[in-house]
Amino acid sequence: MNGNPDAAPSRAAWSVAPVVDWLLREGRLSAEPRELIDTLAAHLLGAGAPLWRLRLGFFTIHPQVAAWAYVWMRGRSTHVEQFPHGVQKTGAYIGSPAQRMIEGGAPVRYRLDHLSPSDHRLLHELAAEGGTDYALFPLRFSDGSRNVFALATDARSGFSAHDLAQFEILSHAMSAVLEVAATHRIAETLLDTYVGHRTGGRVLQGQIQRGTAETLHAALWYSDLRGFTPLTERLPTQQLLAMLNEYFETVAAAVSAHGGEILRFVGDAMLVVFPADANGGPALACGAAVESALDAFARLAPINSRRRQSGEPEIAFGVGLTAGEVAYGNVGSPDRLDFTVIGPAVNRAARLESLTKELGVPLLMTAAFAKCLGRPVRSLGFHRLRGLAEPVEVYALENAA
Repeated sequence: MNGNPDAAPSRAAWSVAPVVDWLLREGRLSAEPRELIDTLAAHLLGAGAPLWRLRLGFFTIHPQVAAWAYVWMRGRSTHVEQFPHGVQKTGAYIGSPAQRMIEGGAPVRYRLDHLSPSDHRLLHELAAEGGTDYALFPLRFSDGSRNVFALATDARSGFSAHDLAQFEILSHAMSAVLEVAATHRIAETLLDTYVGHRTGGRVLQGQIQRGTAETLHAALWYSDLRGFTPLTERLPTQQLLAMLNEYFETVAAAVSAHGGEILRFVGDAMLVVFPADANGGPALACGAAVESALDAFARLAPINSRRRQSGEPEIAFGVGLTAGEVAYGNVGSPDRLDFTVIGPAVNRAARLESLTKELGVPLLMTAAFAKCLGRPVRSLGFHRLRGLAEPVEVYALENAA
């Protein structure tokens, strides 16, 4: 192919049948939508379709993203577009070809060389880049939702009736294939959101049998907000939730930046794991946990300055850090499981966090953690931790308050 759609021989004779055959046999096996759309476009061009631009868009379930779109253009790299929640109320959607197609439930077409000033800006942008014809077909999913399959050409004569008929045939096959890909992506997103990327990957791989576990060497973090219980009594619900989310967002950003994964939120508490195998060994895992805590404290400083000025309660929290061997796997009832870590290191991290309140030090660690840390620490003596028969020596960073 020379890339010029006008040079394709006998356009009216091209058939989408081999493209559909490839899609149902091989294309559906592609786990990455970007790869799928690249190969699909190549097959369409190879079949003789007058294709200049191709776009697949679908709505999803994601805490920050309402919809994804993958856009291929001849001679360019495929790029991904993300649309935030509320996009349906913006000018990007209102009056757009996608809105007309989704709400009408039928294919729509625009001749880009015969636009009026009132037509949506997307159409004018496509025309300015050289497009001559634009067609959209609904991708109907089994839940009744409609997603977007859009094609554009820069052929001087635009799309023929034969072109549009072939594309509509393709759209039905695309619906089935894209629904599977979209469902898989939604499953990944939901698991990442609710149980974390590491755990979510294991669940998708089928590690869901109760009692199965692996031994994991890791640094463990347990943190808790200061004064949260009194705040629940006096703050309005929305203000309390906003404070919690600001705290979680700030700490999560610091933890993620240093290779940690949040395993669970327990009210206002967080359990975080820094696997030694993913962080270069125990010393680096412990270092990553400490750097995460210091990073989180630093990130909260300007936030608390702003909260003080606005009369809002400051966000303060304590962290207990331990290191050791834990069991990482499934526990629960036969039909309701939790993928978590279990072991003495987890319990000690939680007990240490409670001790930070008594000692007035925001970050405490066990002797095992301090030994592998490789930075100056100081002993705060032996203290009894609830549930342990013998006192435990507790450490803080050398320069900590």
